[in-house]
Parts: sequence; structure tokens; C-alpha cells
Amino acid sequence: MSGRHVRASQVTTTSPGADPASSAAARALSSDVASALAVDDVVVGQPFAHPRAQLTGSLFLGRQGIFDRAGRVHGYEFLYRIDRRRSLRVDQWPAPAQDRATLRVLQATFSPLGVRALAADAHVFVNFTRSFLVGDLPVPDEPDRLVIEVVESVRADAAVVAGVRRLREHGFRIALDDFVGLSSQVALLPYADYVKVDRRDLALRGRPLVDLARSEGGRLVAERIETPAQRDWCEDLGFDLFQGFGLERTHVLNRTPVPTARVGRPTATELADARPREAADVEQVASA
Repeated sequence: MSGRHVRASQVTTTSPGADPASSAAARALSSDVASALAVDDVVVGQPFAHPRAQLTGSLFLGRQGIFDRAGRVHGYEFLYRIDRRRSLRVDQWPAPAQDRATLRVLQATFSPLGVRALAADAHVFVNFTRSFLVGDLPVPDEPDRLVIEVVESVRADAAVVAGVRRLREHGFRIALDDFVGLSSQVALLPYADYVKVDRRDLALRGRPLVDLARSEGGRLVAERIETPAQRDWCEDLGFDLFQGFGLERTHVLNRTPVPTARVGRPTATELADARPREAADVEQVASA
């Protein structure tokens, strides 16, 4: 069993001289981070069941489809949510909070309820932080299902490159998220099965970004597709997988664990409580 200890006290706050708008945004961000760090002790067991999972708040999960050229579901990206209403900028959070968000997504996805209930036979894409890539935090042993998305904020130093190589050798598929050609991203291209590119970055950088993204043979995924015309344009550029609100909005799923009822032989006390009442018993209750 592996574990990691994080505390909400690690969250940074704004300085007193910050302007009101930025202070309000920072307070909202701090509130989201505090919710992500609601439980201090993170101990991950099998299968990613948090020891206090049934004693803490609700567990929500965002799910958005990734579709091929024929409109079939190729996979789903699963995202951290605090509630049903808000999307979150987890990429702006401190590293411990990002770790917690990924842990919660893994807990919700690879739960005893089973991943098939969420994704059928499709691939499961989850954003991974450095801690998972270098082995500080464990990864579910589901290489046939799980696609490890390396977020753009991860710096590809020697430990990260070695970790990604090790995960791929174990059978995991690797995706590079929000690819824009950063040196860290380019260093991981030889290990990438998928390269995800934001449609807005394509509009700025055009064909050279596409050529770089597919230079090592990874499948191209166009993100933030909002209209049929945008999808057709990306397909013309060589993309064969597509994701965005124009194809499917993010569905928020409630994955809060439900305590299971105890199954077994009833006790003598339970049998006594369940017996039919005699007439004298009814009269005694009525006169009370």
C-alpha cells in the first residue's frame, strides 16, 4: 500500500495589496482547493478506496466523450468535480491539491462498482500529475483501460521521462494534454499514443503544430470542438479523434459511495423485534 499526506495549510493566499477582483478570484480558487483537500490523510488501497470515503462529502465526476471520425465513442475523459454545477481550473491549483484531484478521479472511476458502469468498453482518459508519473503515488493496474494524460504543467525531467517510459512498458497508453510544442512535451512525444491539441492553438499555430504533434506517430485528438465546421477543419488537418461541447457536453456523475447493508443471519434481538405483536402489546402501546 502506498500513501501521501497533504494538508490544506499548504494552500497559498493572495497578498493584502491585491486588487479586489483578483482577491475575489483567489478566494474562490482557495475555496475550491480547500474542498479538494477536505480530508488530510490520503492512504490509497485496493481498489483506490479512500479510508474515509464513506465518511466525507459527496464524490462527483465529470465525463466527456472522445469520438472518432464516424462519431463512435473511442474513450471518455474523466474530470474532478466538487459538485454538479461548477467546472474547475485544477491546473491552477498547488501540486498537493492536483494530486488529490487525480486520486479522487481514480477512486471514483476504478471503484468496486466497476469501470464498465461508467465507460463500457471505451478507454478511460485521466489527467496525471508528476507524483503519479514518478511513482510517488500509485496507479491502478488497469493498462488495458486507463490512458494516462500527462498535463502540460509537468516538466519532463529525467525522472518523469523514466516514469513515463516505465508506465508505457507496463502496457499503459500515454496522452499528452494541451500540446503546444513545449520542450517538455516534445521530450515525451516518442512515448505518446495520443497527442491532444486545443483547437484554439491550432488557429494560432496552424500546420506546423500539427506536423510536430504527429511527428512520432501519436494519434491526434482535437480538443474544444464546438461546431461541425471546426470538426471538419480539424479532420482536414489530419485529426481522427475529437472532443468538445459541440460533440458532447460534460456529464457530471455522482459517485458517492453508498454504505452497503449488512447481509447475514438475523440476531435473536432482531428476531424478537420483528415478531408479530400480541394484542396485549398493542393495548399497552395505545395506553402509553
